[in-house]
Amino acid sequence: MDTEKNYQPMNGYLMLLVLFLLIIGGVALLRIYVGALLLLTALIGMAGFVLVNPNGSRVLLLFGKYMGTIKKNGFFWVNPLFTKRKISLRASNFDSERLKVNDKLGNPVMISTILVWRVTDTYKAAFDVDDYQNFVRVQTDAAVRKLASMYPYDNFADEGLDEDITLRSSVNEVSEALEKEVQERLSMAGIEVLEARIGYLAYAQEIANAMLKRQQATAIVAARHKIVEGAVSMVEMALDELGKKEVVVLDEERKAAMVSNLMVVLCSDKDAAPIVNTGTLNH
Repeated sequence: MDTEKNYQPMNGYLMLLVLFLLIIGGVALLRIYVGALLLLTALIGMAGFVLVNPNGSRVLLLFGKYMGTIKKNGFFWVNPLFTKRKISLRASNFDSERLKVNDKLGNPVMISTILVWRVTDTYKAAFDVDDYQNFVRVQTDAAVRKLASMYPYDNFADEGLDEDITLRSSVNEVSEALEKEVQERLSMAGIEVLEARIGYLAYAQEIANAMLKRQQATAIVAARHKIVEGAVSMVEMALDELGKKEVVVLDEERKAAMVSNLMVVLCSDKDAAPIVNTGTLNH
């Protein structure tokens, strides 16, 4: 037997009535051996009652042999010699510890995951692994370590990296990959993964400050690039308009001076202080 099977138990209330009648009969016939036998039978039968709550189950064993699983909720009676193991079928939430792992570029990062799972096959959960709850924790940590090594934390152009998926920006893609990886590992324990997401992600403390400065520098360079592009376009437009409308005729030297002044004004990170020329263009 290597698969789960449903066990159909007897009605617990009916057996409770039967055992109650046995007890009454045993008390009435207590002076003879039949009464003692009835009381002993009723006492042993009491061990067969089992209560199954909603989204719960009981795995039944008889001297090491798997007899089946009770999944429907209610009050039942089974063989008193059965060993009854309780396994919850409710969805469980697991928040892993923060792990220090290396991303695809070898940078140490701190990462944790939030996993929502539930047992779907009680036979596998009970007998294919030693402790299915501990199995979930260990295999989830292993999956997170593998996932972190497959993707970079971020995409930096100065390293020649052209990755579409990164741990920081591609949340949905990384979550799908994590869920698939965890599901493959937990399927042997009869566990279904409902959701798997990155709960915490950051650079490790020893490189966090350096990486923050690097991100800030990258953002500044990108912003400066946009500013220069806009400034060049504005200077070009200003020269073209002055030439078309013949507002003023500028030689090459004066054009160069005008371009220099405009670029300083437009690209400076501080407000320009204008100087008014009250003389001629030459003074």
